[in-house]
Amino acid sequence: MPPRHAVQAKNFDKKNLHNGWTTGICAAAAAKAAVIALRTQQKQDSVEVMLPMGKTQVFVVAQCEFCDVSATCVVIKDAGDDPDCTDGAHLTATVSWNDEVGQIELKGGAGVATVTKMGLGLQVGQSAINPVPFKNITEMVREGAVDGLENRGLRVVISVPGGGIMSELTQNARLGLMGGISILGTSGIVRPYSSAAFKVSIAQGMDVAVGEGLSTVVLTTGGKSEDYLMRLTGLPQSAYVQMGDFAGFSLKRAAKSGIKKVIIGGMPGKLSKIAMGKMQTHAAGGQVDLGFLAEIGREAGASAEIIQRIAEANTARHVQEIVEQHQVQGFWDIVAFKVCEVSRRHVGGAMTLACMLVDFGGAIIGQAEIGEEQD
Repeated sequence: MPPRHAVQAKNFDKKNLHNGWTTGICAAAAAKAAVIALRTQQKQDSVEVMLPMGKTQVFVVAQCEFCDVSATCVVIKDAGDDPDCTDGAHLTATVSWNDEVGQIELKGGAGVATVTKMGLGLQVGQSAINPVPFKNITEMVREGAVDGLENRGLRVVISVPGGGIMSELTQNARLGLMGGISILGTSGIVRPYSSAAFKVSIAQGMDVAVGEGLSTVVLTTGGKSEDYLMRLTGLPQSAYVQMGDFAGFSLKRAAKSGIKKVIIGGMPGKLSKIAMGKMQTHAAGGQVDLGFLAEIGREAGASAEIIQRIAEANTARHVQEIVEQHQVQGFWDIVAFKVCEVSRRHVGGAMTLACMLVDFGGAIIGQAEIGEEQD
């Protein structure tokens, strides 16, 4: 097997993290190398391609096989320091001549997902090769063909061995992308822990929900809270979107998409931050304000002693234990109401907001809803 990281990255280092490459640009590199091998009948060890962002990059060709009528090349994806399940994937391009003069037919093969739901900007039934990489692959194939398309055409098939297994670690099935991974990438570069990539995933989830005709979405802070909310609400799978730390972005994207109702689900830590008005809830943005939670205790009618204990707690989970131990009724309902209040304000009252706050076992400990009838 070729080395896992076969690409040599240059001049893209940021804060000592290793950037990587998208499936799209790796597919483009494999396709261009295969076309050159087919045209010249010579083995290709490396290939230079133009990234969608406008810079050139040389990629190592891990495998190259050819004959008179077809060629196959492999470029191994290096995701850098990003925790990407497609790291090490063998992006494989098989090209062959056909009779469609001047035309390039591009399709996905084994390990590339097929689109089965609307809302992704791709036609149902076609391969999940997104528009930017589709264009980039086609351009690189045309560049590699030189004058070879003057009296014939090319058929290009992108495949990813093991892509079906990789896809099980993604949200693809929920989005209606079945049987493999997507060929993605608007810049060609994977930046570690990319906020932009997460936001793209959120937006896609919203688009699929709208494409399915849904008017309600459930935004959750992670996989565990999503599992709990699925059991509690019983909506179609496409209704659930993991917003992570991006509450503000997710709410505005839902409003832009025309969603009528958003249910926000999660546990005390993250949702307490949203209740405070923090629309970006990453830990780097600070801890939960225990003074804020102590004031919630006051609103809920807790004794001065319990309020003091809340103010001196270690974490939001510790607050939950105190509230439960002393049976402070309505505490988390107040938090849930404030989540709805600040969230609805964030989108200018564009939709009904509900909140379901759950404990670490998945039981509802607080809930609220604000819509036009409650205003």
